[in-house]
Amino acid sequence: MMGVLNHLSTLLLLSLLPPALSHVVGNFSECKKFFMEGTTPNLPGILVNGTVQNQGQNQNRYKPICQKFNNIYRFATLYDTTNRIPVFSAYTFTGPPTGPRPNQHWMIEPQLEDKNGQSDMEVDNKAVTHQAANADYDKNKLNLHRGHLFPCSYAPDDETMRSTFTLTNVVPQKGSFNGGRWMQMECRVRKALLNNCKNNNQIEAYVVTGAVPNINNNQLKERVNIPDILWTAFCCKNNLGQWVAGAYWGENKKDNGNILNLETLRALEVKLKESYKVDGNVKVFHDKCPRNVNVQQVESVEEVEPGKKRGREESGEGSNKMERTSGELKECDDEDRWQ
Repeated sequence: MMGVLNHLSTLLLLSLLPPALSHVVGNFSECKKFFMEGTTPNLPGILVNGTVQNQGQNQNRYKPICQKFNNIYRFATLYDTTNRIPVFSAYTFTGPPTGPRPNQHWMIEPQLEDKNGQSDMEVDNKAVTHQAANADYDKNKLNLHRGHLFPCSYAPDDETMRSTFTLTNVVPQKGSFNGGRWMQMECRVRKALLNNCKNNNQIEAYVVTGAVPNINNNQLKERVNIPDILWTAFCCKNNLGQWVAGAYWGENKKDNGNILNLETLRALEVKLKESYKVDGNVKVFHDKCPRNVNVQQVESVEEVEPGKKRGREESGEGSNKMERTSGELKECDDEDRWQ
């Protein structure tokens, strides 16, 4: 009888625990679905053929994280515990959220602090060593935001939106850049993915967004590296069944008002190789993704209603607001620029 009662007590206790949100892993095999063909980015000295390149005194520097919420993996992050920022977050885009942005507390990853293997995130704790804390961002005098890599506005539902509010998914981002050119870029990319990335009439695209750290170790609150460059890349099959890809990057500094230009995947990989100053090949996606797609190709297959112009002609290249697509596309004034 006591055994039964103890078993029931254990079940009751488990039912009251918070949902698991993330899991520090040895490699990304548990959440490889967020990488095209299960192939992770190739960054010499950091991640090669899916294996973290920790060396010497930096044996525990780079940590793969399968970000989990309510027992479902939502996206993947490679985290740099020395700079206390993510190297990248990888995710799939299946459509924007249908509900409002949640009011979610910022959280940390307990496993990065070796807290007895605890796999669920917890509300921010200031006493952290290997990652950023909320206190690092609060009341900073540099106008630096918590800049999402996996944007809340790219998540398909409330639970996935909430899963993006982990400090392992953000970097210190200049406020005017986050709320300016970067925000406009996120809106344009979301529109392109909605219009062009369809597989069996279902929206499906692979996206990787990352940050290149400042080599002079420019830091926020003397703890968190303020990255020099933010970048993003996407790859998907378009409406004609062809693989297409595109990329953007921008300097993390005061916004000059100029838009970010759509570039080829090859151009981004060259830029990352130069920025990281490495000799090996940099690859963001599997070889199936075209490296030298014409920058106009992604938009050339956009579905347009009879009598209407294409998005660029209709709304203007520098417009802050994008046209709605089937009532799903949110305006750009509700992006992730908010702290």
